Amino acid sequence: MSGFGHYARTAEELEREIFKRGLMIGLDWQNPVILRRLAYEALTCTADCRLGLLRHADATQRGKGELFALSEMMLETMRQSALVGVHTHGGVTWKAFGRALYEESERLGQGSAK
Repeated sequence: MSGFGHYARTAEELEREIFKRGLMIGLDWQNPVILRRLAYEALTCTADCRLGLLRHADATQRGKGELFALSEMMLETMRQSALVGVHTHGGVTWKAFGRALYEESERLGQGSAK
């Protein structure tokens, strides 16, 4: 790997998709309590859990599964960029959900999110 990535563009694309999945499940991006609850679910949902959500007959549950998968991609993008000294961040949605993920990760004792 060259140490160069398009982290800002990746963050923008991920944030757009995260926002759309939030709309799909009726998420209030301004409510930190709901965001923390969702972050907890995302962090504790196993691969089998995500697969079950992604295959669910209900579109809202599928949207939640997609959101959880996107949150993994978001965290991985931040980890990878940090390794090369780049601070990756998105807009309002990225910051709100990222904050909830990190707060829940700390509460769960997972360090810097799984």
